[in-house]
Amino acid sequence: MSKAGAPADAVSFTRDVYKQSSGEVGIMAGFHKVGPVDIAWVNYPLRGTNGLMLINGTPRIVNAEDLKLLDQKGMQQSFQFQDLQNQFPRVNVWPGDRDGQTWPNSQTGAKGGLQFIIGYPLRNGCQTCAHAGHVLFTWNFSSSGRFLGTSFLGMTPAPIGQSGESSSQQ
Repeated sequence: MSKAGAPADAVSFTRDVYKQSSGEVGIMAGFHKVGPVDIAWVNYPLRGTNGLMLINGTPRIVNAEDLKLLDQKGMQQSFQFQDLQNQFPRVNVWPGDRDGQTWPNSQTGAKGGLQFIIGYPLRNGCQTCAHAGHVLFTWNFSSSGRFLGTSFLGMTPAPIGQSGESSSQQ
């Protein structure tokens, strides 16, 4: 990247993503200043998808596509999710293939902190299986930008006519 003229910050970001993701190449394709935590769209050229990262806080990079960081316990305990499981027994959260253009909503959180609301697709068993709706999580940061965790916010239903068929929309 350096030889092609990429700025040092871009090279450093790509290296950090590579280390954090155990060898996946991710290149920042978009940046939105929010402060004290900012949003970065990341293009993954080897898999042809985009992802979303929350950057410049503590830690420096928080991968919003890392499903282990989601409050899935809160989601699974909700009546909404339990009702959805009756219709879709293998329903689960999947990373979104972000379009690289739609920025997540941000708002002021508790004690002057910052929150981002990010949606994820719900699928019945696999990435290309039946679309079962979307789930929303709040990503919480302190006023100084320290990552505090996520919280389950709620769910939106699948579009009419989509519940029984496969859909690749996020």
